[in-house]
Amino acid sequence: VQLQASGGGLVQAGGSLRLSCVASGLEGYAVGWFRQAPGKEREFVVGSNWSGEFTAYADSMKGRVTISRDNDKDTVYLQMNNLRADDTAVYYCAAGIWQQPVPRVPGLYNYWGRGTQVTVSS
Repeated sequence: VQLQASGGGLVQAGGSLRLSCVASGLEGYAVGWFRQAPGKEREFVVGSNWSGEFTAYADSMKGRVTISRDNDKDTVYLQMNNLRADDTAVYYCAAGIWQQPVPRVPGLYNYWGRGTQVTVSS
């Protein structure tokens, strides 16, 4: 499985951003989005199992993010709304075999893509 995240950039607080994760060989894998701010540990944002039946959200992101897939394009999206300055981080997509419950810890994901920087100005 190979993944590549993109779509990051600079956005004002209150704005929106959609990140994309192009992935090959993703069938059957759960997909998660994580982020890592300078000096902080990598933290879970949102994830879903392969079928999309189950989705898990970080408490800080619930109501502000949506994860979706376009299987025809082998792409997973992270839509983020009402962004805040503390959402500034490098965002990563990851794929894992474990399906249910949706993994929230990095160690349960087997494959990672390069991150994409999101900077929210206040």
